[in-house]
Amino acid sequence: MRKKKKLAILSVACILVAGAGLVLLDAADHAYPPPLDNAGTVSAEVRDSDGQLLRAFATPDGLWRLKTTAADVDPQFLKMLIAYEDRRFYTHAGVDLQALGRAAIQLLTNGRIVSGASTLSMQVARLIEPREGRSLSAKLLQMARALQIERRLSKEQILDLYLTHAPYGGNLEGVRAASLAYFGKEPRRLTVAEASLLVALPQLPEKRRPDRNLATAEAARKRVLERAAVAEAVGEGEAARAEIVPVPSRRMQLPALAAHVGEAARRKDPKATQYLTTLKKQVQIGLEAVARASALQLGPKLSIAMVMADAQTGDILGEVGSADYFDASRSGWIDMTRASRSPGSTLKPFIYGLAFEEGLVSQETIIEDRPADFFGYRPRNFDMSYQGDVTVREALQLSLNVPAVKLLDAVNPSKLLIRFRRAEVRPVLPANETPGLAIGLGGLGITLKDLVQLYTALTNHGQPIRIGDGVNDRPGKIDGEGMLDPVAVWNVADILSGVIPPAGAPKRGIAFKTGTSYGYRDAWSVGYDGRYVLGVWVGRPDNGAVPGLTGFGTAAPILFEGFAKSGIATTPLPRPPLGAMRITQAELPISQRRFAVNPSGLLATSGREPAPQIVYPPEGAHVDLGAKNGELSPLMLKLQGGRAPFRWLVNGKPLPDISRRRTNQWVPDGGGYSKLTVIDAMGRAASVGVFVD
Repeated sequence: MRKKKKLAILSVACILVAGAGLVLLDAADHAYPPPLDNAGTVSAEVRDSDGQLLRAFATPDGLWRLKTTAADVDPQFLKMLIAYEDRRFYTHAGVDLQALGRAAIQLLTNGRIVSGASTLSMQVARLIEPREGRSLSAKLLQMARALQIERRLSKEQILDLYLTHAPYGGNLEGVRAASLAYFGKEPRRLTVAEASLLVALPQLPEKRRPDRNLATAEAARKRVLERAAVAEAVGEGEAARAEIVPVPSRRMQLPALAAHVGEAARRKDPKATQYLTTLKKQVQIGLEAVARASALQLGPKLSIAMVMADAQTGDILGEVGSADYFDASRSGWIDMTRASRSPGSTLKPFIYGLAFEEGLVSQETIIEDRPADFFGYRPRNFDMSYQGDVTVREALQLSLNVPAVKLLDAVNPSKLLIRFRRAEVRPVLPANETPGLAIGLGGLGITLKDLVQLYTALTNHGQPIRIGDGVNDRPGKIDGEGMLDPVAVWNVADILSGVIPPAGAPKRGIAFKTGTSYGYRDAWSVGYDGRYVLGVWVGRPDNGAVPGLTGFGTAAPILFEGFAKSGIATTPLPRPPLGAMRITQAELPISQRRFAVNPSGLLATSGREPAPQIVYPPEGAHVDLGAKNGELSPLMLKLQGGRAPFRWLVNGKPLPDISRRRTNQWVPDGGGYSKLTVIDAMGRAASVGVFVD
């Protein structure tokens, strides 16, 4: 009895001495404030549009310390943590005198430390101001610091500091880093077994590392689960069930997605700790997996780049700069989405779009695929053969070179580049050269990102949109005229959606085009549905030739696999706009049944009559025909020049009669925008766009 009384008196004395020491130390509160600024250093994070982690960067001292708040972790983990570490966390002022007294009695009774008295606030003090050794003075300083921290921060802020700085062995700090390393997931949803391991490790992080000391980690987790307060927090029977769950025995790498985007973000703002992108994590995971697996199949030194964009918002959802950022043999550090390369035949859809827009051809117009000489430029097909007479539809689907050059010659290469500027894309021409016919077959440089931006116009009714990942570029609407009119865009999509997919690839309801640059250096494939565009490039970053590399054989299978693994559901291609329809060859006006060229390769013209020109209505005119009243008046059409007879088309659909007069009438079906085109007997065309009010 006397012994117990002495112990009680001694324990009270210890508490009083400790309390007095704390009062003295705490008196220096303003002179020696806690080093809370040290707690601000955390790993920089690259996140997707939903806030999910794509990639993290170690702190300057090499630590994986991800900023963590109570909202980032499972609520049950918090209950278990407080039940095990600091049951009176929300009621004490930084030091738990009751726990301190209990620890003192146990020390005197057993001659050793049985249980600690450190509160979470004291542990935070130790984590932000680490000291060697476990002396009495160090413990007293922790207590004083805990009191200071409690004065400055709320309980929630203190808990957040612990969740961010708690040690988990090696260079892991914080609950998020540990959960990602040991479970491969964020700690928002944890099992009882997972939560109890994360509670147990910080007490002796090196000795309890499950990847090095599995048995010790299992024993530590068991002690947590056997604590009565923890068992009460998790529910009856849950602790026992959690004990039989295996402890993970290896440490996983933290996410390292979108490496090129992350590096670009760091270069742009090295001091930031959060980088938000437009990317979608699941899309990025899928595309990177496809690129990595495909590169292994293709062989050494080859790299793959991919860009997937939302053509309605401009958001880049997935961006793969190389097959593997860390693979030096493939020059993986080079971002090939931003490298200027020859696009091969991938620009042909825009040539055909211009030809459709100007009324030069329809899908069933016959065009010759035979050897042609354009003032010394003699394009040849990829397989060195010629098909003879083909339809325009077949010419684009087969990617024949001679027909594409003939159409580019008719619409003018400079006009094609002007249309590209409407999409804010400026391809790189060879030094000291003006736009020539070779640009239609890849005789210029363009980046994969810019190529995808051009293709957004083909899935967006002719209106391109600026694409961006939120770091390198910001997405947004491009003001001004569209690249192509909607009817021309529909014709292109109708043709490209009929191209047979590569062997083994399922039909996905997408339109796609492939391209191979000169010398087998670049293989391309760009595909789109009613909303999304995916572009693929394959080649060597050093621009070396790769025999057998082709757009259809190499890049197209990756395109279809990329769409499948992206997790994005296919959106149907846009419905035909007003006036868009397939017209049989028999229904075509005589001037559109065959695209005529003379032996020199130039569009046949007459030296006497000037080309036709529509003088009324003028381009962009708003014409009031009484659309608001429901019954529309006829619109007078007038032209100058050209050789009769004349065929008028509205939105690609011919008017009933061919006329030799230079005036005509058209009664619209309804209000809105329409494209008027006139074609003379020589096949020359003129077009204007009008708005019917």
